[in-house]
Amino acid sequence: MIVHAAAHAGVAPERLYAAAGFDAAVAADPDAHIQIEVETALWEEAARLTGDDAFGLHCAEQIRPGAFDVLDYAVRTAPTLRASLERLARYNRLLHDVAVFTLVDRGEVVRVEHSLGGARQSRHAAEFTLASLLVIGGQISGAPLRALAVDLHPPPPVRTVEHERLFGVRPRFGTEVNAVELERAALERPVPTADPALSAVVVRHAEALLRARPAPSPSTTERVRGLVLASLADGDASLAAIAARLRMSERSLQRRLADEDTTFDELLEDVRRDLAVRYLASPTMAIAEVAYLLGYSEPSAFHRAFKRWTGRTPAEARRRAA
Repeated sequence: MIVHAAAHAGVAPERLYAAAGFDAAVAADPDAHIQIEVETALWEEAARLTGDDAFGLHCAEQIRPGAFDVLDYAVRTAPTLRASLERLARYNRLLHDVAVFTLVDRGEVVRVEHSLGGARQSRHAAEFTLASLLVIGGQISGAPLRALAVDLHPPPPVRTVEHERLFGVRPRFGTEVNAVELERAALERPVPTADPALSAVVVRHAEALLRARPAPSPSTTERVRGLVLASLADGDASLAAIAARLRMSERSLQRRLADEDTTFDELLEDVRRDLAVRYLASPTMAIAEVAYLLGYSEPSAFHRAFKRWTGRTPAEARRRAA
């Protein structure tokens, strides 16, 4: 895809192969894998050779149905855009061993985060990935899909005109993760052209392919997040407790998380924030109970943390959700 987009802009494939150190024979093998460093080199060299500092964005705009094989059809046959994103998160491993999509519900906003497990990613690759969500979402729904906010981990380019045109907002650069925030209501509308029968066939095929692939080893970040989720209600989601359950020292755990561009405190706060939004959406759960389930000894500490995260008090957030 990168090679074809560069060729469309006038760069001969052989020239890009040589610049990126890419073996063209690999592209002819449907079962071949390439290293993330080679993929990054392809993005960087394609942008350099085309002279297009928004190469990733323009590459996303060229996407057509079928570009990503079974993954693409699984995404495009979903009944809603929300279901489409959920399928992307589940089946993306059919295309990429490292990349992970995570959906985070925040009231009326759905945040889609994308990461490479700590691996270095080209700015153009990051911009392509987030832009492709909007492009394909618009193609599926038949109406433009606009972002409420966009976060990009790489530093900003000199010009952001194309970013603002495609995303509808100016991205925040230099953030912890790559993410796009979308309106929940827009994602939950039925897709007018959805075909349930075709969707069922595609999903069965995708599930069969997924079962045939070796299970990925969870990253340290994923393991810590899971342990924090399980430990919060028990009252001991501390660094010492989590490190002990992983059978490593606190220093070793912190070092491994740093290698994946995060910290224990950041993970703990992310889990608490996401759970807080989910719990507060339930009118039967008292705010003091939410604070307890998140591991806070006093409701006042939860109130301060929640207002720092969202700019609103828990009570205000609950009224807004209602």
